[in-house]
Amino acid sequence: MFVALTLIIGFFLLVTLLPMSYSQHYLVRSCDFVRLQVFYIASFVALVSFFLLWQSSYTGYLLTALTSIVIMALQGKWIFPYTWLAKKEVKTASVSEDHSVRIMSANVLMSNHNSEQLISLVNKHQPDLLITLESDSWWENKLSVLKKHYPYFIECPKDNRYGMHLYSKFKILDAQICELIEDDIPSIHILFENDEGLQMQGHFIHPAPPSPTEEDSSRPRDSELIMVAKALKNPTRPTIVAGDLNDVAWSRSTRLFMQISGFLDPRKGRGFYNTFHASYFFMRWPLDHLFHSQGFKVKRIKRLAKYGSDHFALLTELVFENAKQHSLEDKSDELKQEEIQELAMSKADKRKVPRFEES
Repeated sequence: MFVALTLIIGFFLLVTLLPMSYSQHYLVRSCDFVRLQVFYIASFVALVSFFLLWQSSYTGYLLTALTSIVIMALQGKWIFPYTWLAKKEVKTASVSEDHSVRIMSANVLMSNHNSEQLISLVNKHQPDLLITLESDSWWENKLSVLKKHYPYFIECPKDNRYGMHLYSKFKILDAQICELIEDDIPSIHILFENDEGLQMQGHFIHPAPPSPTEEDSSRPRDSELIMVAKALKNPTRPTIVAGDLNDVAWSRSTRLFMQISGFLDPRKGRGFYNTFHASYFFMRWPLDHLFHSQGFKVKRIKRLAKYGSDHFALLTELVFENAKQHSLEDKSDELKQEEIQELAMSKADKRKVPRFEES
């Protein structure tokens, strides 16, 4: 039993330490995804080790128990901000406040053909903006029934699992489809106006994940996040970034995105909202995200019911306080320039990201 526990805890100690490096190989970066699972396994090993130590008095179990506690501490530091015990980063809006924007993000899984279930979720929750990812021409045809309630839409079907569609009840004033880092991997950028006449920006992205079937390195994904963060720092109007980032909320690259942009994560202090994998409850992490500039409060965040995809859809309802936006100081010199350079590609030019400057 001691040998088995030693091998298990040794492996998960390696999984815990590997992401501390700047390596962008998918085997290293994938260790970011399983921090919650590693925390649970280390907790279990610690309990078993203390029990066996009490039963046999063999001091080797004390070593596995203490190593497990170290792993729990290291992993807990990353995931703690997303637990209910942590302080909320974004204030909660009162029930009586009218919402400013309700956004639903859904990675449909291109091979999934249960369109009726997704359309039913849209009809039930009535988002103002619906963004679909992995949507191809088949999905475009099926979702066309939504156009009677969503008069504004942007369609970018692709058969490579990176198609995107946007449906909006709000008037879209300007829009661009961009390929920021890689060809055939689009992002949608819009300037829209809600029913109260408030102009907001929406930037919807879906970078490629680091994996043996996609990218050996996380560099393209990390570069896109850094590029968008630099471009949207100090926005002139309320701004939202959402989509399937193929990255978890607590990773180095996502944290760097928030640090550079100054954007906030409404999940902090509220929960993980794990949106992937919908079919395996024991292997879930938060891949679908929504970040926003200052001035918003959160009315609701909800992970929606299954609809045949490997992702759950994420619904976020925000209220804009109409408060003065605080200009962020340029802290690029304070950030680890080595870290930015290590993660970003040389062609990650922030000028490629539409900002819809005020005339």
